Amino acid sequence: MPRYAFEVQVLPQYLPEQSSPGQGLWSFAYTITIRNTGDVPAQLISRHWVITNELGEVEEVKGLGVVGQQPLLRPGESFEYTSGCRLRTASGSMRGSYFCVAEDGERFEVEIPAFVLDDGERRVLH
Repeated sequence: MPRYAFEVQVLPQYLPEQSSPGQGLWSFAYTITIRNTGDVPAQLISRHWVITNELGEVEEVKGLGVVGQQPLLRPGESFEYTSGCRLRTASGSMRGSYFCVAEDGERFEVEIPAFVLDDGERRVLH
């Protein structure tokens, strides 16, 4: 087992009730579960997101913690939170990373693989 490792699972969801496609605004939520799969307690300190819409426009978001928290996870523990974003297109993607510090002072990054944000509508391309 690696000493420093977090596993990240993402469940994205389109929010039609908070979207206004006619005004070019689509809202999405994503629920993330972070599990410490290493053997040293570690704390999530900050996040970095790269959000890309279907036009290729990129927005970067950096900040401390997640949903106002900086969870300390012991081996085997997990933390779940839900957040969201808005796009100017009906689909896009997000990817990112978490910066973490282990109890013994070791610093490490956890990659968040890209996931798709999509309103689920099927469009005919001309």
